[in-house]
Amino acid sequence: MVNSQMTSTTGAEVKFAIRDLNIWFGSVAALKQVSMEIRAHEILSVIGPSNSGKTTFLRTLNRLNDLNPHIKMTGRVELEQHDIRGMDIEIVRRRIGMVFALPLPLPLSIFENVAYGIRMHGEKKKKVLADKVAGALQQAYLWEEVKDRLDESAFKLSGGQQQRLCIARTLAVGPEVILFDEPCSGLDPISTAKVEDAMLQLKEKYTIVLVTNNVKQAARVGDRTAFFLSGELIELDNTDKIFTAPRDPRTDGYIRGKFG
Repeated sequence: MVNSQMTSTTGAEVKFAIRDLNIWFGSVAALKQVSMEIRAHEILSVIGPSNSGKTTFLRTLNRLNDLNPHIKMTGRVELEQHDIRGMDIEIVRRRIGMVFALPLPLPLSIFENVAYGIRMHGEKKKKVLADKVAGALQQAYLWEEVKDRLDESAFKLSGGQQQRLCIARTLAVGPEVILFDEPCSGLDPISTAKVEDAMLQLKEKYTIVLVTNNVKQAARVGDRTAFFLSGELIELDNTDKIFTAPRDPRTDGYIRGKFG
């Protein structure tokens, strides 16, 4: 695995470099001239109203947009200085995991949900599988709640537990980046807090990009925050600065709830 020496102007290691990114769905521009960097081991919160391009941006980072034949893209998205369009898609998906808004556990046991991806990558040793499953569940803040019921169906878990199970399933295959697309949109405050606690711990080992419509959540967990509007990146800065002294009045208006 390549370790990039590329650093940002602050000296932080750059995980993603996005340059002049444009995305069209047919004739509709979804992203317009987006250029930015995502640093290693940060939580980047991405905020903005509906149809601002947040999810399109997120799905571009692991090439999920490739599944849509009507999408056109120009510009570059580099993962550690390698254009992701030139990388094997399976390698991209393994290095860049994604957790969706709606938890979608497999119709299997709790253990097999987490072990599924590990098995798909060829691991068969029971001890290795058990260790990796336990480790992923611990990182997802779920182990203590399920360690005595690993053989139960994943569908017996609560919604919040199912979401953390999906996080564990993503972690189990050893990604470097985790993309979160509204992971707490359907969760209660207690479950949301547990997912956020997991994110804050995970950034020590992973790079995290979080798309959220909850500006308070963005403020709680984001090291930096990017504000998108109508497909444009309006502002990107340290989260405390975005929320206390944004440069652009549109950012200030969105955060204050004047639109969105």
